[in-house]
Amino acid sequence: MRLHVVFSSMSSSSSRWGALAVLCAVIFLDALDVSMVGVALPAIQHDLGLTTSSLQWVVSGYVLGYGGLLLLGGRTADLLGRRRVFLVALGVFAVASLLGGVVDDGGLLIAARFVKGVAAAFTAPAALSIITTTFPEGPERNKALSIFTACGASGYSLGLVLSGLLTEIGWRWTLLMPVPVAVIALVAALKMLPRGREERAEGGHDLVGAVTITASMLLLVFTVVQAPEVGWASLQTIGSLAGVAALLGLFVFAELRMRHPLVRLGILRSGHLVRANLGLLILMGSYVSFQFVAMQYFQNLLGWSALGTAMAFLPAGLLVAVSSTKMGDFADRFGTGKLIVIGAAALAGGYAVFLGIDRTPSVGGMVIPGMILLGIAFALSFPSLNIQATNGVDDDEQGLASGLLNTSGQVGGAIVLAVVTAVLTSGGETLSIGSLRAAIVVSLVLALVGLAISATGLRARKPAVAAEPADPKVYETV
Repeated sequence: MRLHVVFSSMSSSSSRWGALAVLCAVIFLDALDVSMVGVALPAIQHDLGLTTSSLQWVVSGYVLGYGGLLLLGGRTADLLGRRRVFLVALGVFAVASLLGGVVDDGGLLIAARFVKGVAAAFTAPAALSIITTTFPEGPERNKALSIFTACGASGYSLGLVLSGLLTEIGWRWTLLMPVPVAVIALVAALKMLPRGREERAEGGHDLVGAVTITASMLLLVFTVVQAPEVGWASLQTIGSLAGVAALLGLFVFAELRMRHPLVRLGILRSGHLVRANLGLLILMGSYVSFQFVAMQYFQNLLGWSALGTAMAFLPAGLLVAVSSTKMGDFADRFGTGKLIVIGAAALAGGYAVFLGIDRTPSVGGMVIPGMILLGIAFALSFPSLNIQATNGVDDDEQGLASGLLNTSGQVGGAIVLAVVTAVLTSGGETLSIGSLRAAIVVSLVLALVGLAISATGLRARKPAVAAEPADPKVYETV
């Protein structure tokens, strides 16, 4: 009897880690797709005749579809079943990848990228909530989450390197490469993801919330991108910003009154969850923008090849890939708060190094040190923020917590990129060292704000536990 229990336990453990391997492959692919188009942007711009303002939508289209519907994706996973949602969304991701790689029109490419982002908005929270409901909270879950987020961070970091290799052949390969990977992952997921009955949340979909929050983010990015051309004080800009405020107000109004809201606003009373969301918003927002600026600097201003540009990002990618799997152990030993603060400091340091850009940059004195600092920042911060955001959350709201976190990262990327694009194009389409440096300053200022926010977490203390808490779904941890 004991032998049977032992073998059953081993089988269960093997199944869990096998499922984790599939989920890691998909989050690697999701993150890869965010960054892999980066090095190909100048080639896409040249072949499709896009302006710098239009070009940023190739990136923003994906991250807005991703970030704008992540909350709905997380809620859908909780309601309809995480395995089912994951499989359907992965299939759509593969089809959208194929379409994006064969179109010849900039508008169609942006549309395909948006649909692809929407699909990722359902796979990512479903995958994360499968992990957090499969692995018990504590060292085992921290290990699983550190591996999962390491794959995401590695995919994002190494996507630039892979993009450089593929762009040398042709930029379309950067868009087509995910197709066979997604198909293989889908076949593996059908076999590896457990079919057992899973707990599902009660209630229905909040379509009003999903539509208003997505529309507000799209309108905000469009407004910021167009503002330098039409004027910040123009009627169009002011009217658009008023529309953004109205949509956000309607979203909050709906969430407060819906029986089953997209976002239960009470969850935001958790200090550690809010800090984690702000931290990821700043990490992704500043870095997506820096990456866009770096592509313009290395390729369009300095004339570097796609492969040479990719090699510049290699130190950061390798550092993340090698070290971030250990972050679960570090989080157990030192706590996520300290790791996030160190990561935020490294992020600011990396951007500060790149303020020294000129027409004859020093690879050893600027590029490599800066990229190493950025790699340290991602390796420390990305897994730690994911662990911090999901600890202490009930199983029926893991989809919501993971959706909130991923939304913060993706929407942050789109909004900050829009601001940086406005800074880059404020003096026209011609690039200059001054405009590039000003754009990097935006990322640096954000990183410093993130450092200040993360430092407040070091002073937080676990509150006394009341005998009967008034709201059992308010989560407070150190």
